[in-house]
Amino acid sequence: MNPLVFDIHVFVCTNQRSGTEKKSCGEQHGLDLTAAFKKAIKDKKLTKSIRAQRAGCLGICDFGPTVALYPEGVFYVNVQLSDVEEIVQSHIVEGKIVERLLLKKDR
Repeated sequence: MNPLVFDIHVFVCTNQRSGTEKKSCGEQHGLDLTAAFKKAIKDKKLTKSIRAQRAGCLGICDFGPTVALYPEGVFYVNVQLSDVEEIVQSHIVEGKIVERLLLKKDR
């Protein structure tokens, strides 16, 4: 197995804007979310190759802390620390989208 190829890649926006009043995900626990995803994934001892990492701006800051999961290209918004376990269990383990956090076209 190629160690650089992942079955699932979790990108957590940690963008920090300065000098502007526009929201940014990093200011709303981006780094804490990244650490929580890493811990939750490790604790599950999954056989899939999964990487959780911080990312720059994902372009949708107005919706709160953003997490993108690939290869599906699913974007979760307004993600809080209390949501991490649900995303890992539902999306990563069971393959089910967490609808209440999903970025929808009508937002």
